[in-house]
Amino acid sequence: MKWIPLWMHRLSSPPTFYRFATVMRPWFMALAVILTAVGLYGGLVTAPADYQQGDAFRIIYIHVPSAEMSLFVYGVMAAAGFIAVVWRLKLAESVAMQSAPIGAAFTFITLVTGSLWGYPTWGTWWTWDARLTSELVLLFLYLGVIGLYHAFEDRRQGARAASFLVLVGVINLPIVHYSVKWWNTLHQGTTVRLFGASKIEGDMLWPLLVMMGAVHLYWAASLCGRVRTDLLSLESGKQWVRDLAQREGR
Repeated sequence: MKWIPLWMHRLSSPPTFYRFATVMRPWFMALAVILTAVGLYGGLVTAPADYQQGDAFRIIYIHVPSAEMSLFVYGVMAAAGFIAVVWRLKLAESVAMQSAPIGAAFTFITLVTGSLWGYPTWGTWWTWDARLTSELVLLFLYLGVIGLYHAFEDRRQGARAASFLVLVGVINLPIVHYSVKWWNTLHQGTTVRLFGASKIEGDMLWPLLVMMGAVHLYWAASLCGRVRTDLLSLESGKQWVRDLAQREGR
């Protein structure tokens, strides 16, 4: 197993990632914008109204991708946080910490759009439903990670401490995902399945899948930008940063 840290160190070199992020970020963002336009047009214009909810269901094209990203980003943070705690890789620390504000934003959007969707569906803006409550706990976890990270003067020490909190909070992810199965809940069950038939018509499904691709690309673009800036700050005394500053200064 000794090859794993060496493999990680080679691929997680800050200057290597900086170059990768510089090249890929514009592509990620451009594709995200294109897919967002296609997905929203498909969801808001071409998809038919739901036979029960009418046009109110169309908020699904914002709510579901955001909800999926709230879990996905935390999972990425947990993987990066584990690497940061075990092998103390600077890039892993940066990925974990710079993902937190993005994940918090997606979680907040999930709660707001869920509330807007819940009122016409359930007749209330909020209920202490198992899915909603565990999603709110997820937002608090994101905010806790951000706060703990910034509570330390030494940013790397703060990143490792916050990574422990991320790893403890992983237990909430299956609770969010399976809450509709484990408890009696108002929230509807899973409608989109990677394996097996989805419980949604194809002309409603494809815009949703496009929007999911769009938010993943947006996350990648945003993360590339945030980690690039963070690495420049963390590595400010290194030769590669000085060389970069000289080249861009010309």
